[in-house]
Amino acid sequence: MAKINLLPWRTERRKQRQNEFFGVLGLCAALAVGVSFGAVQFFDGKISAQEQRNGYLQREIASLKQKTAEIEILEKKKSDLLARKAVIEQLQANRSQMVHLFDDLVRTLPEGVLLSSIKQVGDQLTLEGMTQSHARVSSYMRNIRTSGWLTRDDLGIIEAKGEDKSMPYFFRMNVTATKPVGDTEEGDAEGGAETQGIEPTAAAGSQP
Repeated sequence: MAKINLLPWRTERRKQRQNEFFGVLGLCAALAVGVSFGAVQFFDGKISAQEQRNGYLQREIASLKQKTAEIEILEKKKSDLLARKAVIEQLQANRSQMVHLFDDLVRTLPEGVLLSSIKQVGDQLTLEGMTQSHARVSSYMRNIRTSGWLTRDDLGIIEAKGEDKSMPYFFRMNVTATKPVGDTEEGDAEGGAETQGIEPTAAAGSQP
């Protein structure tokens, strides 16, 4: 019976299988490297795009902060201008009010009453002077109540204090300066023109 040696064939077959195994292994490794490289590139692209968006957002935020700072500066300037405008308007109103105020102080002053001092703190006025009698002060208070620019009269003191026998009584009175309802700038201007040149102290001190 003939004998066949199969060892070389088996060896070749083993080598072939080893080569196929290493080929598949190399292919898998190459595929894994390719997939990893692709994943890295994909995520790098995502990170780069996000960084670009972050940079854009940061630039926009910086621009908005700058605009906000400019707006705050403009708002401050606006507030300052409005405050100055309010002060100017208040000064204008007070100027016309003072004209009417001194006019009423003179107009309401009855005979036998002499004002020696007028002090003002805000809308509050303190009037001091000399009078012939208590009745003269009462008359003055009644006149003030009918005035459009003076109100809330409050007699502080009245006492015999003075060397002048014709005006023996000293008095102190507190009144409030006000503005009549419906008063207009035209009325203020007319009132200022009518009372221009009046010296309140001189008029207050005139005697009959």
